[in-house]
Amino acid sequence: RPHRHPRPLAHHIGISLTTSFILFIAFLLFLLVGLSLPIIKPVYIFSIDFATNPDQPVTSVATQLRFGVWGVCALSQLGDSECFGPMLGYAIPDAIANLTGFPALVDDVETGLTVILVLHLVAGGLAFVGVFTSLFLESHGMCIASLVTTVFTVLIGLAVFAIDLTLILIGQQRISGLTDFNYTVKFGLGVWMVLAAVALSIIGMILMSVVVCGCCGVGRPPRPRHHHGHHHSRSQDKC
Repeated sequence: RPHRHPRPLAHHIGISLTTSFILFIAFLLFLLVGLSLPIIKPVYIFSIDFATNPDQPVTSVATQLRFGVWGVCALSQLGDSECFGPMLGYAIPDAIANLTGFPALVDDVETGLTVILVLHLVAGGLAFVGVFTSLFLESHGMCIASLVTTVFTVLIGLAVFAIDLTLILIGQQRISGLTDFNYTVKFGLGVWMVLAAVALSIIGMILMSVVVCGCCGVGRPPRPRHHHGHHHSRSQDKC
């Protein structure tokens, strides 16, 4: 009998739909962070806020720097903003550094690691692949592929989260010696979005592991059988 291609949602419909849905949400979260500031301005990795004297009038001097995957934006109390990017592996230009009034402080913020942040999009791409492979759990091979995809999504997602934290910690360390300035380094929305995406990917990995190993009452996918002679066996690649 000719080989039959696996059909979507033919087996383990509940697990298949659940895994596909949560991986789709993880994909969206990775994608939004991967297209963060200045492409998607509300999403950024971290910010540096400069304290201002309440007795001084509000000016166009930047009081906050927001760092995204593709660039940096300087914001003032008047609501004005000036962004640099999108550019991979960017360095803060002098024009934006001077807007803050603290160019020496800005120079000490490490941005060289931003080139590695392209992994945000890689993690999103893997999650997107898992959205489709998890729909074809009739095939033993697709079950394995789904598990492998989710495992790599989790690993790269954890690496991305670690890189984001490293950027923030480096920023804090580099400017910690400059005690003349009153500043705060804050986590941006992008960090928590990555953490949520990693948590969802872990759930997807667990669900795929349950299918592959046949745990928790879920039938284990049989391996294809090979028979010699003139008799052909029926397809045994169902989960």
